[in-house]
Amino acid sequence: MPSLSDLGQLPKRLVLGRPVRSDRLGESLLPKRYALPIFASDPLSSVAYATQEILIVLTLAGTAFLYLAPWLAAGVVVLLVTVVLSYRQVVRAYPSGGGDYEVAMKNHGQFAGLTVASALLVDYVLTVAVSVSAGTDNIISAFPTLDEHRVLIAVGLVALLAAANLRGLRESGRAFAVPTYLFISGIAVMIVTGLIRWFATDGGLVAETAQYTVTPEPAYDQLGGLALLFFALRAFASGCTALTGVEAIANGVPAFKPPKSRNAATTLALMGGIAATMFAGVTALALLADVKYVEHPCDLEGFANCETEPQRTVIAQIAAATFGGDSSVGFFFIQAATALVLILAANTAFNGFPLLGSVLAQDRFLPRQLHTRGDKLVFSNGILLLAGFAVLLIVAFDADVTRLIQLYIIGVFTSFTIGQWGMVRHWNREMGLEPDPAARRRMRRSQIINAVGGSLTTVVLVIIVITKFTHGAWLVLVAMPILFVLMRAINRHYSHVSEQLVPDTDSRLLPSRVHAIVLVSKVHKPTLRALAFARATRPDALTALTVNVDDADLRGLRADWERYDIPVPLTVLESPYREITRPVVDYVKAIRRKSPRELVVVFVPQYVVGHWWENVLHNQSALRLRARLQFQPGVMITTVPWQLESSVGRDDDHRNGPAPGDLRRGITGDADADADATPYG
Repeated sequence: MPSLSDLGQLPKRLVLGRPVRSDRLGESLLPKRYALPIFASDPLSSVAYATQEILIVLTLAGTAFLYLAPWLAAGVVVLLVTVVLSYRQVVRAYPSGGGDYEVAMKNHGQFAGLTVASALLVDYVLTVAVSVSAGTDNIISAFPTLDEHRVLIAVGLVALLAAANLRGLRESGRAFAVPTYLFISGIAVMIVTGLIRWFATDGGLVAETAQYTVTPEPAYDQLGGLALLFFALRAFASGCTALTGVEAIANGVPAFKPPKSRNAATTLALMGGIAATMFAGVTALALLADVKYVEHPCDLEGFANCETEPQRTVIAQIAAATFGGDSSVGFFFIQAATALVLILAANTAFNGFPLLGSVLAQDRFLPRQLHTRGDKLVFSNGILLLAGFAVLLIVAFDADVTRLIQLYIIGVFTSFTIGQWGMVRHWNREMGLEPDPAARRRMRRSQIINAVGGSLTTVVLVIIVITKFTHGAWLVLVAMPILFVLMRAINRHYSHVSEQLVPDTDSRLLPSRVHAIVLVSKVHKPTLRALAFARATRPDALTALTVNVDDADLRGLRADWERYDIPVPLTVLESPYREITRPVVDYVKAIRRKSPRELVVVFVPQYVVGHWWENVLHNQSALRLRARLQFQPGVMITTVPWQLESSVGRDDDHRNGPAPGDLRRGITGDADADADATPYG
């Protein structure tokens, strides 16, 4: 029959499954067919909103500048191909999984490395928030009545993603592979069908918003010169969201099956080709079908219910136009596949963030807990931390993609830029060490690719910062320095601690004397056990110490002391103000002042109880004593537990046995305390 401890573990086991042994880590490595949906779902799914973001900006000026959309989309495709080629050089040169962070740290130094790390950490959080919110949008496009539950749906989806990733890489890969491949297939069928319908019916591909006109925002309908250039660059910057997540494969190389670098490079090429094709096809269909999508729905003249109904997404409008309306099977298939892949696109961040966090923790820039693997050999703490921050953003911005997207891509293009220029320096150094001319030519070719990539991403980063700063991007530019300073502070702390813990000659010297002190409140089993243990250590001096806070209690204690004939003198500290902690601490300090090389060991009797509410019923003065004494040099604190009956069977490893506190009663067993109280005071 399962015990209470078994039942307490049941929810965890239902979510995570059985724990995995450390020696089975190699079995969790990914083949390319799973790596693609896990690491590339973000850039693949961005086709669902990248075109939409271009249209949102262009329609601020009505429909006058929609002719720019194909050129802007072409620029995005060129940039995507260049960045993919650049990252293929990164995964070959740095297969350890640090990605741009490792490149920047080794080629530019700590400042650049931490800048990249802070940018990527922020971007991963935004990836989850934006992807889940965009997926929620597509769910609402199919079922508009769910609009009022937008935030709740998005938060629930983040929780589901976190649970799936906590189960392990291979298990999440299997779960995410089918929706990703269905999305790719669905978009491919939609593009081919839409193009056939356009050419076969002589322009018969018409979106539901084609007959609407767009009311331009004030002053946007008279753009010219530099204002028009700035406007076009802003739309291009919004379309660059199609590049988010490209870096995740470089950060996730250790998760690939051998040969890791080659498999990662192949997956990058597949991802780049598929993403570029889908983005170009969706943009072409949106323009052919005359899709209108605006920032404020009521700017669509003819949209009668703009105050109460949400706009259909660009993908939803294209699917309806291609497959014959919003009640067709094709429409619902595309909406379901798009919503699923957008939600699962956050999985790119759920794999990239914990891996990067682990590398940073190993380098002592983040807490060491982020380097610890959980039950399923994944970095559980990183997954939970990412989910928590993403939920905060979703709640703060009401799961609104248009508002969240303004914060997006600054981080990823910062890492792109620093990483690519770091690779240029890397190849310079490697060519100086390579005598083989053929190898030097290969390195020169790689350097040119990275130089072109660095130049393009630098230009795009400047465009993004300038065009998006006043639209919310300043929040990211504030968050990144805060993370930078925090990581520097954590690193200084770890370095300072390491310096203090280096062994020296003093740490090897034995103490001149050992003075044991047993804290006494009354004569009972915990006190007698503490005295027995203290005597067993054979100290040079042994003091049974009590504090007089009540004369009547002290007289009773003295009487019991004599009646039980305890062979240790009782030392009494007077406390006219009924304090316990201060007199004991002062007494210990006095011993240390008198003999600085003398070691003082304080034995603290403690009850061990089995229920949280029992702690409330017992005095916790020893907790305060331990908190004060631990700051005193040359003082050791030894807790002597006494297990009460309520703690029996609380240990998971010996859940059917009695507690060690029963040994004196003639019962064998073992248990640990999950809560404590003290008999002292």
